[in-house]
Amino acid sequence: MNLFKRAWWRLTSHPGKTLMLVGLFFVICTLVLSGFLIRSASARAADDAKESVGAVATMQLDVNALIASGQGTESNGSMPGTIGPGGDLHRGLVDRICQSPVVKRCNYSTDSSAAPTRGSKLYRAVPRPAGTQPDGLDLFKADGVRDQQSVSSFRNGDAKMVAGRGIGPGSRSDEVVVEQRLAQHNRWKVGDRIRLRVGQLPEAGKKPNKDEFGFTVVGIYAGGTPDSGQYTPAMMDPVNQLYVTPDGGSRLLGKKQGAEGGVVDQATFTLGDPADLDRLKKDATARGADLGIFPMTVNDKQYQQLVGPIGRTADFATVTVWIVALAGTVILALIVASSLRERRKELGILLALGEKKPRLLGQHLVEVVACAVIAVGLASAGSQFLSQAVGDELLAGEVSSARESAANAEGGADLSAVTGAGGAIPLTEEAPGVDPIDSIDVRLGAADIARVGATGLGIAALATLIPGARVLRLDPRDILTKGD
Repeated sequence: MNLFKRAWWRLTSHPGKTLMLVGLFFVICTLVLSGFLIRSASARAADDAKESVGAVATMQLDVNALIASGQGTESNGSMPGTIGPGGDLHRGLVDRICQSPVVKRCNYSTDSSAAPTRGSKLYRAVPRPAGTQPDGLDLFKADGVRDQQSVSSFRNGDAKMVAGRGIGPGSRSDEVVVEQRLAQHNRWKVGDRIRLRVGQLPEAGKKPNKDEFGFTVVGIYAGGTPDSGQYTPAMMDPVNQLYVTPDGGSRLLGKKQGAEGGVVDQATFTLGDPADLDRLKKDATARGADLGIFPMTVNDKQYQQLVGPIGRTADFATVTVWIVALAGTVILALIVASSLRERRKELGILLALGEKKPRLLGQHLVEVVACAVIAVGLASAGSQFLSQAVGDELLAGEVSSARESAANAEGGADLSAVTGAGGAIPLTEEAPGVDPIDSIDVRLGAADIARVGATGLGIAALATLIPGARVLRLDPRDILTKGD
């Protein structure tokens, strides 16, 4: 008799067992398909985040590498170490690297200071206490920036322009933006010409640099920090914060400018993908950069903040798929083994009548596969909605955990900062904190159905062939007389 007919009669004559197999397969296929859908949705969201955020590559001086190359000296206790011109990263080189096709956006900055002159007085909300000595910080803090809007205080709205304009890529080297209270203190207004002196401390054994440079006030901004009501060193008071161009900041450092322009402390390049770092390094080397002295490192803090919870959700879904598949295989194998023991008389009679052993296994396989196909169809109908609900719930828990961890980490050391010649330089200027992805878009496609179908059929085959292999080792007499 045809094994397919026997399988059909068996399924229809025992509806209870058939429904049990279909129900078990339905649970397995639903969980497996949900895991596939959640993982696929997470991967799509991560890819979208990678395209929208990218990663930030930072280029700056490695002092140890400079000393090892012989272009700088290390402090020996009696004599301070020197960096020398070999440790200067010039704006012209950075501008050429910015033209690399993998760079979406670039920025660079120069940390500098300026000494007051006769026409530029420091702002002091509270005078220095009587009897105290100068602290060496009677200076303006002058930050050379390529784009003032990239500064965190302006980007998040804590500071805003109230007159004129800010520093931008097209600004001249003699432009400066000042704080509103400082402008009122000195009676400056937009368009005024002011003079600032080099604020860099002299090297050991050398006279202080007293060169003065003229700057034009092109903008006035209102800072978001009120006066503290107590004495603060001038350079640490936000009111004495000036914004100039990197070339302007380089002048106030006492650096002479050549064809390559001024000196910058660090340069940042926003990439579309962290994997583009190798291409950026090749382009930088081709444009004349010494990556041994000025190494590039990628800060993908934004990307990790965005996809951290969703990545853990995808990992959980993957683990679930494996656990369900393994557990389902074991359970079905036990059920099939039990069914074979119950049907030993049927098997013995069929073998005695001349039926081939592989065809007997084929009949059982057809029965199980038929139940699996029905279950896959039913699972496909409702898994998308279940996956969306389960995925959102899992992701919400991961997002909540991530936010709690971030809140607990506030006030600690900024692990996203890198250390350069001038101290710790936070990379958050280019990679501000972002909220993680808190939703996924689950989509059911033909490929997902095919994958869960293949998984279901694989489980059916393993669950049938493993316990059914013992049938191939028995003859009709053993089955009918010995049973188990």
